[in-house]
Amino acid sequence: MAQFDTFVLFAEMRTGSNLLEANLNLYPDLACLGEVFNPVFLAYPGTEELLGFDQAARDADPRALLAAIKAEPGVQGFRYFHDHHPGVLDAVLEDRQCAKIILTRNPVDSYVSWKIAQATGQWKLTNATNKRAAKAQFDAAEFETHLDALQAFQLKVMGALQKTGQTAFYLAYEDLQDIDVMNGLAAYLGSDTALDGLSKKLKKQNPAPLADKVENFSEMEAALARLDRFDLSRTPYFEPRRGPAIPGWAAAADAPLLFMPIRSGPAPAIKAWLARFGAGGLVEDFSQKKLRQWKRGHAGHRSFTVVRHPLARAYQAFEDHILGTGKGSFPAIRETLMRVYKVPILAEGPDEDWTAEAQRAAFEAYLGFVKMNLDGQTAVRVDASWATQAQTIQGFSEFLAPDMILREPNLGTELAMLCELVGEEPPELPATAGTHTIPLAEIYDDRLEARARDVYQRDYLTFGFADWQP
Repeated sequence: MAQFDTFVLFAEMRTGSNLLEANLNLYPDLACLGEVFNPVFLAYPGTEELLGFDQAARDADPRALLAAIKAEPGVQGFRYFHDHHPGVLDAVLEDRQCAKIILTRNPVDSYVSWKIAQATGQWKLTNATNKRAAKAQFDAAEFETHLDALQAFQLKVMGALQKTGQTAFYLAYEDLQDIDVMNGLAAYLGSDTALDGLSKKLKKQNPAPLADKVENFSEMEAALARLDRFDLSRTPYFEPRRGPAIPGWAAAADAPLLFMPIRSGPAPAIKAWLARFGAGGLVEDFSQKKLRQWKRGHAGHRSFTVVRHPLARAYQAFEDHILGTGKGSFPAIRETLMRVYKVPILAEGPDEDWTAEAQRAAFEAYLGFVKMNLDGQTAVRVDASWATQAQTIQGFSEFLAPDMILREPNLGTELAMLCELVGEEPPELPATAGTHTIPLAEIYDDRLEARARDVYQRDYLTFGFADWQP
């Protein structure tokens, strides 16, 4: 049995995909059918029918056309760009018998070529004497948007191949004139033919240096110098993904408000507030089915979560789960923190001699552990109590993105706004601040703030937190 029964050529405009298609079509047992899933046309401009499908039939059932291509003799395929019909992408990526070819070109070259083609209206050149001349006008914002879209699509394809244990045949624009590479690709696709020469039909349209092809070349140089091509400014995150944690969500029985709590935040106060709407109290212990039923019964519902300042939230998690030995503490993790990470807490919990200085030293050491934990440098689980709020909300969004993200210091105002949206009168809000062995204000200093920023940089950046205010 042949390894592949079809192929997809992942490329973009002005990457040389026309030339690659022309070369593939020289092999008698291979056929590339054009941009079969281009949203504007079917395969090629002016094509009205392909394998019994017109454009309307293709759009109505793109996977049926995909099946028809697979049923054709030999190995047939098509070109697919990032903005083509999304209805077939997952099916193509998951199909191990569909060979993947990935063609890339320097994105600046392809962008400039695209701009020139737009200006001239000439997308293919078969006779150099008919060449139309124009210069590109570089638009930095347009180029960045274009580059972001291409990179996002490439990451999606790469991720899908990794997760399904597949590989692809990679080609650069410069490979397209190499007969040995083309024969290698054909062999990869299952062809029994080796060619002696490649297509000479298509001509390179813009062989001049970039400086001669771009009207505002100096502006382009300056704009590209500002781009972080290698993403050097990124902050790497090794924190594991989280699920939506639906059983922990809570809703008012008599108001269309759904709360998605973040651990170590003001959840007890918010739940008490929700329970004050009418006589129905609080709805908890959701399953997906129960949540859907609640949503159907509460038209116009709004979901929300509340973020707490990272330093205050870290202090709450430390107090609830690490400092003491009572209900809610994590004995195994606590013992590991004392023994392995040298967090200076007492085995039996704080006693009458426990001081603010001791509390501060223990909390700072705990923050050091959390930094290593979130960076994937410990064997201890990343508990939801100290996971980043950004990752937690991202987990929520796998099932339902919150309509609103509220800030704890502004809860009174923001909850009133939320109630106005759903036509409810807000009840009184209980105090949201947690109780602590020693108040955070007694141990707070710039060094703790800096440590918290280092640990929770993602939350500070995502939610715009300033320094904690006592």
